[in-house]
Amino acid sequence: VARIHKEFQEFKQVKKIIEISALKKTNLDELLGSIVELLPDMPPYYDEDTLTDKPMRFFVSEIVREKLFFELDEELPYHAAVYVRQYEEKNTLTKIVADIVVSRESQKGILIGQGGSMIKKIGQTAREDIEKFIDRKVFLELHVKVRKDWRNNDLYLKEYGY
Repeated sequence: VARIHKEFQEFKQVKKIIEISALKKTNLDELLGSIVELLPDMPPYYDEDTLTDKPMRFFVSEIVREKLFFELDEELPYHAAVYVRQYEEKNTLTKIVADIVVSRESQKGILIGQGGSMIKKIGQTAREDIEKFIDRKVFLELHVKVRKDWRNNDLYLKEYGY
């Protein structure tokens, strides 16, 4: 341990050496205190009331994706992307049109479900959560699109936010 201390002390950037153990939880408070002490004073990057730098479309797509994970089994949600094509705030409600993109026709059938039951359930639960999130009424229109091998296509990946 003493040899390690000596080696690190040669670096000018090293301000302090603290031996810790995450398993034994030793010196963690000292580590945290030292980190805070050594942080530079700077003005905030964002206003105090700013929660995120992500657009609302991002959160809408994540809420819809979450519903895919809750409602569908196996790997299908991992093969799906959600792309919000329209997000328009009107007087009394917010209109959202989104595509759920999958790679194969068979996946599209699973997503739609018998008589549209699955896509209806996904849309309804997503709409309820989006309304809670933005605190206003939402009209949510979901479409299922097949884009063969979209996960291997740079253009699609960029368009869908990956």
